[in-house]
Amino acid sequence: MGLQGLLFISLLLFSFPTSEADPGSYRRRNYPAKSAVLNGKENTVEELASDEVTASDLELVNVANYGAKGDGSDATEAFNNGWKKVCSSSSSAALMVPANENYLLKPIIFSGPCRSNVSVMIKGTLQASSDQSDWDGADGRHWILFAGINNLHVAGGGTINGNGQIWWKNSCKINKSLPCKDAPTAITFYSTSNLVVENLKVTNSQQIHVQFEKCTNVRASHLTINSPSNSPNTDGIHITSTRDINIDHCNIGTGDDCISIVNGAQTVKAMNIACGPGHGISIGSLGAQNSEDHVSDVTIDTAQLTGTTSGLRIKTWQGGKGYARHIRFQNVNMKNVQNPIVIDQNYCDSEKPCYEQKSAVLVSDVTYKNIKGTIASDTKIDFKCSKSVPCQEITLEDINLVKADGGITKSSCSNVRWSQKGVLSPSTCA
Repeated sequence: MGLQGLLFISLLLFSFPTSEADPGSYRRRNYPAKSAVLNGKENTVEELASDEVTASDLELVNVANYGAKGDGSDATEAFNNGWKKVCSSSSSAALMVPANENYLLKPIIFSGPCRSNVSVMIKGTLQASSDQSDWDGADGRHWILFAGINNLHVAGGGTINGNGQIWWKNSCKINKSLPCKDAPTAITFYSTSNLVVENLKVTNSQQIHVQFEKCTNVRASHLTINSPSNSPNTDGIHITSTRDINIDHCNIGTGDDCISIVNGAQTVKAMNIACGPGHGISIGSLGAQNSEDHVSDVTIDTAQLTGTTSGLRIKTWQGGKGYARHIRFQNVNMKNVQNPIVIDQNYCDSEKPCYEQKSAVLVSDVTYKNIKGTIASDTKIDFKCSKSVPCQEITLEDINLVKADGGITKSSCSNVRWSQKGVLSPSTCA
């Protein structure tokens, strides 16, 4: 079953009440005629249903019936047991997290493969343990991990709270005297295909909020992701080694990149994104420690960036190899954004100095179209490309970025082969 079947399950599950007195595992046969838009056509529940998924086949498993109290006490074992029931079901099944309840979870892995199509409907709140020792002996890079699952749907309108304050306080970026250590990502999807993640709030992650790694055929939509602007390394959505992913209608404000796209990302499309505060939308960093990295076929279309420290950024380290190519930023409005358009092939996020090297990740075929708004820095375009591997086929089309105070703007464009289309505001790579 592909995304069409998952959309059917989504409509069916959202027709259920937000609070259940039903058994922990049961089947429901009556459902209303809801609808959804798929491939430009409105589809009713009945039209989305297939021979594989029908209302009578959908098995619901309520975590409350496995011992989860919803009072802020540890519910990890109950969620594990509920997941085992869902994943082993011979028919499509959903793990139900009731509304108006608060469930504390220690590090947890929802692993596949599962026998059938699986949904997790989070209507209440999942809250991470604030005890860092709960990660002793566990993978310290993850809190909630979905791994090795095909045909997965995660939704429900609830909240995932990473309770990250204790982790931020002990970050080397906040306290320079401390060693730098990994902190958990709030929710990770690993090696998962035909995935829909929608209608959730993810807040105060320990580090990255939502990560897609080695996934295929993904849709992430209507996500609200937030943490304070000074929370370290709290990227909103992080994409690595993932292809065919669509992100739409997401509101993201964090202490790092709203969206970060790194090695192995291919065919990525993000539309209708609100970003800020944060570090903007970034491709990279790529090529760290002389690695070979590849990113291609990325489109950012229709975004609002507000008060971010960077806007649209591509960043690579000296000494790397590979490419970042076939990239398109278009229809982006900025408000009070610093460093709005950046390609930096001399990126160096290190206490030690980074020296110029002969190799670099090739940045090519990048288009900036219809980028408008106000900026907070003097420089609106900053291309710092490699002398040995210059940026190629960079297109600027209809760029109009001005300082909010009416001051003079400038551009810095070194080692870049670029062309102009449409109308450019003054001082654009002159």
